[in-house]
Amino acid sequence: MTKRTKKRSYRLSARAESQAETRQRIVEAAVALHEKLGPAHTPMSAIAERAGVQRLTLYRHFPDEAAMFAACTAHWGARHPLPDAGLWDGIKDPAARAAAALAAHFDYYAGTRGMWAVVYRDVGLVKPIQPVLAEVEEHLDAVAASLAAAFRWKGAAARQLGVTLRHALAYSTWRSLEAGGLDTAAKVSLVSGWLAGLPAAFKPRS
Repeated sequence: MTKRTKKRSYRLSARAESQAETRQRIVEAAVALHEKLGPAHTPMSAIAERAGVQRLTLYRHFPDEAAMFAACTAHWGARHPLPDAGLWDGIKDPAARAAAALAAHFDYYAGTRGMWAVVYRDVGLVKPIQPVLAEVEEHLDAVAASLAAAFRWKGAAARQLGVTLRHALAYSTWRSLEAGGLDTAAKVSLVSGWLAGLPAAFKPRS
């Protein structure tokens, strides 16, 4: 490799690094504004201003809001992944397993409440949010189904168990219980009480 070639290679590498840094700065600015204002109330111009770049530069990296939102989602999701099933799958007792899964999700919502509040608020206004939340709903569906299966209940009780677990895992349920002043332990205790009472609700009456 000649000196000229090495110099050109260095310039290209430095340029690529600079572009990557600019892109990252834009994404971080967008995430911060989305969490503060909500996606529906964060114009591209505000993102450019916070990132310290011209709008032309921003659009060079992200040609539209869909591309911007996709990058933000990937960035935020990598930092705040949904609770992993490994936290509860190894627990044999189904009630204790459900309690561990609920605690993990309740703690997760508590730590990420700012973003979830604005995302759920703006979902009807910003279409790119909708497939993201659909994936979250699928995750919660799968968790609820897995937890319910471990109880090995049958019939109506099994169906009600699945519905109760799915309701308990929802962000909206956490938000409602949080508004009632319950901490994670109290939330889990309350839902565990719901689950414990289900079999009696389906016993034949004398």
